[in-house]
Amino acid sequence: MRAFGSLAIVVAVAGAALLGTPAVARAQSTGAAEQRLRQQQDELDKLRKERADLEKKMAELQRSARTLVDEVNNLEAQRKATARLVGALDQQLETINTEVIKAGSGLMKAERELVNKRSALQHRMVKIYKRGSLYDVEAMLSAQSFAGLVARYKYLHELALHDRGLVRRVEGLRDQIISQRLLLVRLQDEVARNRSEKDREARRLAALESRRQRNLTTVQQTATQTRARLTQLARDEAKVAGVIASLETARRRAEMSPNARPAAPSSIRTSDLGKLDWPVDGTILYRFGRVINPNNTTTRWNGIGIGASVGTTVKSIAAGEVVLADNVGTYGPTVIVQHGGGDYSVYGSLSRIDVRKGQQIPKGQMIGTVGATDPDLPPHLHFEIRPKGRSVDPLEWLRGQR
Repeated sequence: MRAFGSLAIVVAVAGAALLGTPAVARAQSTGAAEQRLRQQQDELDKLRKERADLEKKMAELQRSARTLVDEVNNLEAQRKATARLVGALDQQLETINTEVIKAGSGLMKAERELVNKRSALQHRMVKIYKRGSLYDVEAMLSAQSFAGLVARYKYLHELALHDRGLVRRVEGLRDQIISQRLLLVRLQDEVARNRSEKDREARRLAALESRRQRNLTTVQQTATQTRARLTQLARDEAKVAGVIASLETARRRAEMSPNARPAAPSSIRTSDLGKLDWPVDGTILYRFGRVINPNNTTTRWNGIGIGASVGTTVKSIAAGEVVLADNVGTYGPTVIVQHGGGDYSVYGSLSRIDVRKGQQIPKGQMIGTVGATDPDLPPHLHFEIRPKGRSVDPLEWLRGQR
């Protein structure tokens, strides 16, 4: 008799057997959506870190000496990272929108089912109330045979299970609706945040592309100017070499003439290696030989660049005759001194020339002052030594290499 107590009491007892499978399915579906969102969020975090590293590198480039080529390359890497970030945000937004549609559909379905289940439950409660609390006992006792008793027992048992399941389903639907509503609110917040971030990243991408294009244009202009300057420099070096070659040709002819006087010895001797005074006191800006510039162009220097303030006195390293005192293209105001025996010294990038062609000068004679004729370099003296007309490293001849 206790087993078949009032159905009103049975309805109030919790029974989860009928709800186990749908609950597990919902949990699995929600878990899969959460996993996809977590994976996409991890990808977004990786892209943000990559871009942050690139921005840090850009800041380091801007604080240090750098070339526009490096900056353009960095901006291109930032642009690609930001483009991937925008793409990932698009993908995340698509996933979120899909989940919103699924959650909305599930919510509507659950609400419809809840209305039906509540109606059915209310109908059952009304019937139970009308029949009274002893209806199940009366039904059992009115059986006319043991088989009838067993059949009524089984019927009442199935009815009790059905009522328990109905109550649990109503409770489960209520919980599902609350969960789906919370999920919808969160997903809608995610959509708003995603769209806001996507707008910011799209603006950032447009700014990076614009900045990259400006810098790329500057790089191209700089490269064109650099190539033109290198071409002009090569012509001017050839001009200086031509001047010295013509002087050497004239000197040798003079020495070979029948009535030639003995040639004066050079005022620069091999014993002067590493002992000659510096033409100006300063620091080395560039050295003799081939140099690869930051923009990947190559410059061949036939001398060295000695950095010094504009107006600093420039002196001759040895006695000799001034064979050129003129402006020579990229060399700027230039003085060439012949020291005898086919040895020459060259002083370029001057701001002022204080000697004249044909003038005999002693060692240490002031021949001019330091200038700033190269727009890509600070004020300096361009200095060459050419024994027998050939350019060599001046640092081998000057006192104490710096």
